[in-house]
Amino acid sequence: MNRLKTTLKAAVAVLPMTAAAAVPASAEKWDMPLAYSATNFHSMTAAEFAKCVTTGTGGEIEIVTHPSGSLFPGAQIKRAIQTGQVPIGERLLSGHQNENAIFGVDSIPFLATSFDDAAKLWDAAKDPLTGVLADQGLTLLYSVPWPPQGLYFKDEVKSVDDMKGVKFRSYSNATSRLAELTGMLPVTIEAAEISQAFATGVADSMISSGATGYDRKVWESLNYFYEVDAWLPRNYIMVNSDVWSGVSDANKNVIKGCAELAEYAGTWRAKEYTQFTLQGLRDGGMTVAPPSDELKAQLKEIGETMTEEWLADAGDQGKAIVDAFKASGN
Repeated sequence: MNRLKTTLKAAVAVLPMTAAAAVPASAEKWDMPLAYSATNFHSMTAAEFAKCVTTGTGGEIEIVTHPSGSLFPGAQIKRAIQTGQVPIGERLLSGHQNENAIFGVDSIPFLATSFDDAAKLWDAAKDPLTGVLADQGLTLLYSVPWPPQGLYFKDEVKSVDDMKGVKFRSYSNATSRLAELTGMLPVTIEAAEISQAFATGVADSMISSGATGYDRKVWESLNYFYEVDAWLPRNYIMVNSDVWSGVSDANKNVIKGCAELAEYAGTWRAKEYTQFTLQGLRDGGMTVAPPSDELKAQLKEIGETMTEEWLADAGDQGKAIVDAFKASGN
């Protein structure tokens, strides 16, 4: 982590900067809402991106991050950017799959289950996703994956039968559908509310990365984490396209450079954080283990069902993405 931070600081230092001993008269402040805690690796990456832009533009654009859903809850961030309430923000786009099936491409169960596969899927989906966002008045800056998603439970689970009736934290169409197909009861809970939801019994399970569980200390309420590697969802940093069109070419270049750095750094962090956070769950007292053979087979069948449903919703564009991904040598 320290080595990466040093690299980022050095990169920021060589970015083109205006002479700015004082804040320029044309300075703009960009408030940037984030759904996750300040200590989450996505938020840390966003904070470094913000600093990179502020420094690189010589203070002409100052980005100020607002983690933990403190400015807008996660579900409202995308709309806040679209309507100009804020110029920039970060969102888990799979939470908006009801708007367009393409937003759920990174949450197709068991399609891309490793970082390498997730990168290939991102290569196949980036242009179509960028186009969909552009139609909604949004310009994509960068995207960072989460670690592989596993299943958290309060009680031991050996098969789908053990899941029936369990209250399950949902945050997207895919997670709600997973709950339905396993007999669990989906409850919509934002990331910032996870700890309280588990502590009060509003939910007893979820599918998420080790990073989320570690950040939220879920071992205080839950006991099991199963490494099913269901998918690697992505967070996306977007800017309002009208705001973007008003940015000078020089500052656009700075922001693009900072975005490339952030995507690299965030992806590196996701990989490094995977085993670290799983060990953190163990240290907290949780059982971290692969699923039973029976559960693994049952989840695979559910994944095939959900893949067929997604392809039906996503149409030709979705099929083209999946075909391109499979042709990439996955």
